[in-house]
Amino acid sequence: MSDTGFALLRTGALLTLSNVFMTFAWYAHLRDLQHKPWLVAALASWGIALGEYLLQVPANRLGYGPLSLAQLKVMQEIIALSVFVPFAVFYMHQPLRLDYLWAALCLVGAAYFIFRG
Repeated sequence: MSDTGFALLRTGALLTLSNVFMTFAWYAHLRDLQHKPWLVAALASWGIALGEYLLQVPANRLGYGPLSLAQLKVMQEIIALSVFVPFAVFYMHQPLRLDYLWAALCLVGAAYFIFRG
Protein backbone atom coordinates (compact mmCIF):
# COMPACT_ATOMS: atom_id res chain seq x y z
CA MET A 1 0.00 0.00 0.00
CA SER A 2 1.31 3.45 -0.88
CA ASP A 3 2.07 6.08 1.74
CA THR A 4 -0.96 8.07 0.53
CA GLY A 5 -3.24 5.03 0.77
CA PHE A 6 -1.96 4.25 4.26
CA ALA A 7 -2.51 7.87 5.35
CA LEU A 8 -6.08 7.78 4.00
CA LEU A 9 -6.78 4.48 5.75
CA ARG A 10 -5.46 5.84 9.05
CA THR A 11 -7.40 9.07 8.55
CA GLY A 12 -10.62 7.14 7.97
CA ALA A 13 -10.05 4.91 11.00
CA LEU A 14 -9.29 7.85 13.29
CA LEU A 15 -12.26 9.82 11.98
CA THR A 16 -14.53 6.84 12.56
CA LEU A 17 -13.38 6.49 16.18
CA SER A 18 -13.62 10.25 16.61
CA ASN A 19 -17.20 10.20 15.35
CA VAL A 20 -18.14 7.49 17.83
CA PHE A 21 -16.99 9.78 20.65
CA MET A 22 -18.68 12.79 19.01
CA THR A 23 -22.00 11.00 18.62
CA PHE A 24 -22.02 9.85 22.24
CA ALA A 25 -20.94 13.30 23.44
CA TRP A 26 -23.70 15.04 21.51
CA TYR A 27 -26.61 12.64 21.95
CA ALA A 28 -26.14 9.93 24.63
CA HIS A 29 -27.07 12.35 27.41
CA LEU A 30 -30.58 12.50 25.90
CA ARG A 31 -31.05 8.90 26.99
CA ASP A 32 -28.70 8.50 29.94
CA LEU A 33 -28.80 11.88 31.68
CA GLN A 34 -32.23 13.22 30.79
CA HIS A 35 -33.23 13.57 34.46
CA LYS A 36 -30.01 15.28 35.48
CA PRO A 37 -29.44 19.06 35.33
CA TRP A 38 -28.27 20.26 31.93
CA LEU A 39 -24.92 21.32 33.44
CA VAL A 40 -24.18 17.71 34.46
CA ALA A 41 -25.00 16.57 30.93
CA ALA A 42 -22.85 19.36 29.44
CA LEU A 43 -19.86 18.48 31.62
CA ALA A 44 -20.19 14.75 30.87
CA SER A 45 -20.48 15.53 27.16
CA TRP A 46 -17.44 17.77 27.34
CA GLY A 47 -15.42 14.95 28.89
CA ILE A 48 -16.48 12.53 26.14
CA ALA A 49 -15.79 15.16 23.48
CA LEU A 50 -12.17 15.33 24.62
CA GLY A 51 -11.77 11.82 23.20
CA GLU A 52 -13.24 13.06 19.94
CA TYR A 53 -10.72 15.88 19.64
CA LEU A 54 -7.78 13.68 20.62
CA LEU A 55 -8.60 11.53 17.57
CA GLN A 56 -10.05 14.11 15.16
CA VAL A 57 -7.13 16.54 15.22
CA PRO A 58 -4.49 13.92 14.27
CA ALA A 59 -6.91 12.46 11.69
CA ASN A 60 -7.29 15.82 9.98
CA ARG A 61 -3.55 16.45 10.10
CA LEU A 62 -2.88 13.07 8.49
CA GLY A 63 -5.58 13.49 5.85
CA TYR A 64 -4.87 17.09 4.88
CA GLY A 65 -2.42 16.93 1.99
CA PRO A 66 -3.47 13.65 0.47
CA LEU A 67 -7.02 15.08 0.62
CA SER A 68 -8.19 18.61 0.05
CA LEU A 69 -10.03 20.39 2.84
CA ALA A 70 -13.36 19.82 1.05
CA GLN A 71 -12.59 16.12 0.57
CA LEU A 72 -11.69 15.79 4.24
CA LYS A 73 -14.98 17.43 5.25
CA VAL A 74 -17.13 15.27 2.97
CA MET A 75 -15.30 12.16 4.19
CA GLN A 76 -16.04 13.19 7.78
CA GLU A 77 -19.74 13.73 7.00
CA ILE A 78 -20.05 10.32 5.35
CA ILE A 79 -18.41 8.72 8.37
CA ALA A 80 -20.64 10.75 10.71
CA LEU A 81 -23.81 9.41 9.06
CA SER A 82 -22.37 5.89 9.04
CA VAL A 83 -21.81 6.12 12.80
CA PHE A 84 -25.01 8.03 13.61
CA VAL A 85 -27.51 5.65 12.01
CA PRO A 86 -26.49 2.55 14.02
CA PHE A 87 -26.23 4.73 17.15
CA ALA A 88 -29.74 6.10 16.61
CA VAL A 89 -31.24 2.69 15.90
CA PHE A 90 -29.43 0.45 18.39
CA TYR A 91 -28.50 2.81 21.25
CA MET A 92 -31.27 5.38 21.16
CA HIS A 93 -33.92 2.88 19.95
CA GLN A 94 -35.06 5.14 17.13
CA PRO A 95 -36.79 3.58 14.12
CA LEU A 96 -34.73 2.93 11.01
CA ARG A 97 -36.07 5.46 8.54
CA LEU A 98 -35.93 5.65 4.78
CA ASP A 99 -34.70 9.23 5.21
CA TYR A 100 -31.30 7.83 6.23
CA LEU A 101 -31.04 6.21 2.81
CA TRP A 102 -31.90 9.49 1.05
CA ALA A 103 -29.33 11.33 3.17
CA ALA A 104 -26.73 8.68 2.30
CA LEU A 105 -27.51 9.06 -1.40
CA CYS A 106 -27.02 12.82 -1.09
CA LEU A 107 -23.64 12.16 0.50
CA VAL A 108 -22.75 9.80 -2.36
CA GLY A 109 -23.48 12.71 -4.69
CA ALA A 110 -21.38 15.05 -2.54
CA ALA A 111 -18.52 12.55 -2.59
CA TYR A 112 -18.75 12.21 -6.34
CA PHE A 113 -18.49 15.96 -6.94
CA ILE A 114 -15.77 16.54 -4.34
CA PHE A 115 -13.59 13.54 -5.26
CA ARG A 116 -13.91 13.58 -9.06
CA GLY A 117 -11.09 14.75 -11.20
